[in-house]
Amino acid sequence: MAQDEHCLKVLTISGAMTVAKQGKIISDLIDEGLVDVVVATGALITHGLSESVGNIHYAVPNEIDDVALFEGGYNRIYDTLEMEANLNDLAEIISKIMDGESKETVWSSSKICRAIGKYLDESQQGDSILGSAYRRNVPVFIPAFTDSELGLDLATWAMKGLGKDDCFDATPNFNPFLDLQQYAQLARNAGSLGILTIGGGVPRNWAQQVGPYIDITSRRLGLSLSDIRFRYAVRICPEPEHWGGLSGCSYKEGVSWGKFIPECEGGKHAEVPADATLVLPLLVKALF
Repeated sequence: MAQDEHCLKVLTISGAMTVAKQGKIISDLIDEGLVDVVVATGALITHGLSESVGNIHYAVPNEIDDVALFEGGYNRIYDTLEMEANLNDLAEIISKIMDGESKETVWSSSKICRAIGKYLDESQQGDSILGSAYRRNVPVFIPAFTDSELGLDLATWAMKGLGKDDCFDATPNFNPFLDLQQYAQLARNAGSLGILTIGGGVPRNWAQQVGPYIDITSRRLGLSLSDIRFRYAVRICPEPEHWGGLSGCSYKEGVSWGKFIPECEGGKHAEVPADATLVLPLLVKALF
């Protein structure tokens, strides 16, 4: 995948990988030109953004009480803490960015991520996924955008100046179909497609569905569009299929959906049933 200069290389990533200190690896992949598109959860981007603006995460002992954590302003992510104050800092940054943009802008997750990346780059913050993505012109898509702190930050920004009786009537000027169409155009213009998936979740299936999306668009609208399939595919996820966490099925099953080129026709697929925090650093180091 990395050696195919005509390949659009898509990274999908879920789980608390930035809290687990994997954010620099993702930035390095982008900086080295080995990732052309990022599809992620909003939480992962949020926690990475928190660190990139100077906030930190803390290790937490197993025996600590979650009620005490809540009362102290701490949010637990398995064995790590994110302070509520960190998230409040991010809300102020998002508000500042939005206030500086045109009121007529129709936002998508990739547009918001690019605006944040520009802010990080211009303010010379530390290493960050969004900063690297901005500099390399790599779009970052968050399909389930409202399922994240960033989504809540945008919502509360849109409510500014309203009272308790009408604040929830306000909605930001946001259209997720802009993401869908932008991604589909990138896939259509690529010589070949490759995907590196960490975990499962919405990012994985949203990225994989581009083949079926273009296929049904062609058939239903009579447009004779060229077929799009992923030729290369690598997934690192410890979950077995019967747990249902793959969110987009095995690669073998995905062939039946028109998502992947079969191996008998030149497709190259690898599924690695392992903890990504162990495997990804070794894989990327070897690749570099």
